[in-house]
Amino acid sequence: MEKPVIISIRGVQSLEPGDEDVMELVTQGVLRQEEGEGYSLSYEESELTGLEGTLTTFHVGPDKIVLQREGTLNSQMIFEEGQKHLSLYETPYGGLMLGVNTHRAKANLGAAGGSLSIQYGLEVDSQPIGENSFEIQVTEPQLNQPMPGQ
Repeated sequence: MEKPVIISIRGVQSLEPGDEDVMELVTQGVLRQEEGEGYSLSYEESELTGLEGTLTTFHVGPDKIVLQREGTLNSQMIFEEGQKHLSLYETPYGGLMLGVNTHRAKANLGAAGGSLSIQYGLEVDSQPIGENSFEIQVTEPQLNQPMPGQ
């Protein structure tokens, strides 16, 4: 199963308590049912996010969510509640080793869409650099509704 969907993303980055940077994005993407258990959700990044030329994919399994970016920027972040995972974040200027401490990784995705909720702490070289969260809503396009970007 593969179908076009509307993806609404609200991301919050907090480098210091009380100092929040909020990013909201509505874009078109593709929802796929993966073999076995789980779904994937993919979309092309845009100039708005600063990651133009990058394909972002969330792989949603029963126990974890993996965020993979390929293109201008390459990275993989594993979100597993209560766990810390290290990942390489490759940019055109070099790579960084990130620590991802997941506080919350909830997914409620099905063939008709659903939601993802991810909250995590980020560290570089074992030094905390901030707290982040994603709230993602996935819906089917309505008849006669133009897709974002069209």
